[in-house]
Amino acid sequence: MYHTTRASGLGPADLAVQLDAALSNRPAPMLRPLPVDLEELAGILVGDPVYVGGRIDLRTGEVWPQAAIDYAREVGEDDPDDKDPDRWLAVWCEGSRAAYIDMEDFIEALSHRDRADRLSIAISGRGAFRRFKDVLGRWPGELEAW
Repeated sequence: MYHTTRASGLGPADLAVQLDAALSNRPAPMLRPLPVDLEELAGILVGDPVYVGGRIDLRTGEVWPQAAIDYAREVGEDDPDDKDPDRWLAVWCEGSRAAYIDMEDFIEALSHRDRADRLSIAISGRGAFRRFKDVLGRWPGELEAW
């Protein structure tokens, strides 16, 4: 869904190596898988832009919302960026518009009109994503289809 390097798990050094390999016909290095909690990542990608995203720990895959980073600084914990800046991948909030359009497209594709009508009502107003998931979860197989 996201076509930016921010969401790909590549840091600036990784991108430089990939670009160098592409331009000089050298083999690209193997990328290693990184387990990331997709719900947490989605939370900072499509959340409220006021919270400005967060970071991913490239060693562990742990997602850090900006509010957690700010809190760690307030209580006097070390700033991880000061020790190893290549360890962290900044993730910026993209807003929820694309995700909202995905919900609308999903609803439009449903063959069961009663379900489509209920979901259309569920996505109206604040809390649309939570209500969409709650209503969708009432019907066997629909949450998996989503």
